[in-house]
Amino acid sequence: MISPVRQLVRDHLRFFLWAVLAGIALRLLFIYRFPSVTTDSFIYGDIAKNWLQHGIYGITDAGVVVPTFIRLPGYPAFLAAVFAVFGMEHYRTALLLQVLVDLGTCFLTADLARRVVSERAAKAAFLLAALCPFLANYTAAALTESWEIFFTALALDLALAGLVGGTRWRPWLGCGLAVAAAILLRPDGGLLLVAIVGYLLVRWLRALFTDPPSQMHFLRAALIVALVSLAPLVPWTLRNLHTLHRFQPLAPRYANEENEFVPMGFNHWVKTWIADYASVEEIYWAVPGSPMDADKLPTRAFDSPQQQEKTEELLDDYNNVLHVSPELDARFATLTEERISHSRLRYYVWLPLLRIADMWLRPRTEMLPSDSRWWEFDDDPKWSALAVVLGTIGLIYVGLAATGLLRGGFAAGFGLLLGFVILRSLFLGTLENPEPRYTLECYPVVIVMAAALFQKRFDGARDLP
Repeated sequence: MISPVRQLVRDHLRFFLWAVLAGIALRLLFIYRFPSVTTDSFIYGDIAKNWLQHGIYGITDAGVVVPTFIRLPGYPAFLAAVFAVFGMEHYRTALLLQVLVDLGTCFLTADLARRVVSERAAKAAFLLAALCPFLANYTAAALTESWEIFFTALALDLALAGLVGGTRWRPWLGCGLAVAAAILLRPDGGLLLVAIVGYLLVRWLRALFTDPPSQMHFLRAALIVALVSLAPLVPWTLRNLHTLHRFQPLAPRYANEENEFVPMGFNHWVKTWIADYASVEEIYWAVPGSPMDADKLPTRAFDSPQQQEKTEELLDDYNNVLHVSPELDARFATLTEERISHSRLRYYVWLPLLRIADMWLRPRTEMLPSDSRWWEFDDDPKWSALAVVLGTIGLIYVGLAATGLLRGGFAAGFGLLLGFVILRSLFLGTLENPEPRYTLECYPVVIVMAAALFQKRFDGARDLP
């Protein structure tokens, strides 16, 4: 029997063929015009090479391979496979393979739309995904994003399949494996597990009162997803215990090595004022090793002239050594407590909301030559124009999604998709580094909501096909 999504492609072969070609062209444009192999990329690559050449999952430190746990093994495993087949340092090959991965995401997004909206919406979703410059941009980056988005879409699609699968357990097994892959790529993949299992437990509780015969289906599904998702972390955790003598089931929040000092006072101080990605580049990423410019701090970083003077003194002391010592970090912590006590609402509510808004709405140019301070228009005109264009496209995607959400008419199971977006957005608001790329895992759902505007008219919600 032909699967519904394959049948959809067969029925509209010409449409999908042209959409695929356009999607490939867009992604190749980014790969050959704006390839991005960053510092993080080289860390992943170094781990992959040492894994292949020395059998050690580690990084090179002064010519010596040292075991590490600062990165989960998902992306290094992908690079190791590429290097083993195509030769060391073949990052371009990895990027080209990510084009295929991202096209897979486009098909999964279309299937999500088919399940919760309609077949017509599925076509629109595929086109919106294929032509999405933000998804395409990250195929040109040797980072986890393309794979993480793919497994997120796969897990959600299999979860929707499981919800209508009766007592079938295979969709839930596949869902658990997809979540496991997402977690092995990045620790925040665990949010996907929380969203899916949480949704299933809510359905289980509701079934206790409304549909008792189905309650065990939801509970069994939640257990399968949880156990399968977490099982691959067991060997990773045991390896860390055996090799590094530390219980580390994921990767450290700040990617720090064992016994490496983390300036938490500084990090918490940053959270008392940061709301924009530009400050991430100018202040947060400057530490350690680069000077911090007090003139780059926004006015919300100070509650009084006296506090501004104290802050500038701290930055001067840091700039003298380009390092945050425990003593200096304690002074940042004292300043943090002072600022939080001055306005807890700002720290716990307004700033997280501003960070969430910035990650969703700012021009997504962080992997491109455009200046992060795009609103000042001091950049080369072509890069300023690019920032404005991408910002407008981003607003269009979010605006279409919001309009589609308000219009409604989604099938049962859409609550899972929306719950994931809300959960991830709330989590991102707690971070001190509001990077727009962190919302990309939500884009398959955003595109599904936008595609709802292109559905055929029908009254009310309906059952999943």
